[in-house]
Amino acid sequence: MQTRTDQVTTRDGAFDVHLWFPERGTGPGVLIPHEIFGVSSYLRDVAAELAGRGYVVAVPDLFWRLQPGWAPEPGPDNLAASLALSARFDFAKGVTDCALALAHLRPLTTGKAGTLGFCLGGSLAFTLAATVAVDSVLAFYGSLVPDQLDLLEQIRCPVFLAFGGSDPYIPRERVRMAEKAAEGRPGVTVYVDEEAGHAFHNHQDPAFHQPEAAARVWPVALDFLRASLT
Repeated sequence: MQTRTDQVTTRDGAFDVHLWFPERGTGPGVLIPHEIFGVSSYLRDVAAELAGRGYVVAVPDLFWRLQPGWAPEPGPDNLAASLALSARFDFAKGVTDCALALAHLRPLTTGKAGTLGFCLGGSLAFTLAATVAVDSVLAFYGSLVPDQLDLLEQIRCPVFLAFGGSDPYIPRERVRMAEKAAEGRPGVTVYVDEEAGHAFHNHQDPAFHQPEAAARVWPVALDFLRASLT
């Protein structure tokens, strides 16, 4: 597996896009907008796993206007700092940066490219899919998704929304809104693990990680990604 970091230029500066390549050099693409912890060791692990499965993976540094390279270690102090940083984050500019990163990724792939995000990244991935053409979108516990379900009308690719039924940040009634919006929509999957809380897939953070829930949803998500991109 090869890795490298490219730069993408915008009207107001440039930001890093971290790339992971499979052994054969190319494959379908996956753009991963990061969560509040930036391009963390957790997301690097996810990217490396997907590259090992044959995908070209791009993770852009979306906090570059605020704190370039933000990637704190798990812990209560860093959680508070990350929440404070994300409160200053311009979401609309983040979506635009994601679109630029996706355009940078596509020529490196075999054609298809999807987007996968967790937490803040899940909300960004979902919004991005309604903004530009992507071939797949997976949003894990995106807290803004229940407020943006009308965007489903604009998304023209398969959609996978994963939630924890016991998520204190996304109450169950809001998850139920996503389930209702998905009813009768071909290609839209809402996966709810009733025992799971928030960020249950993050194996680097013991405050959030729930290995049993992660072990249940991740193979389903990988199957969805494979079916929609290969």
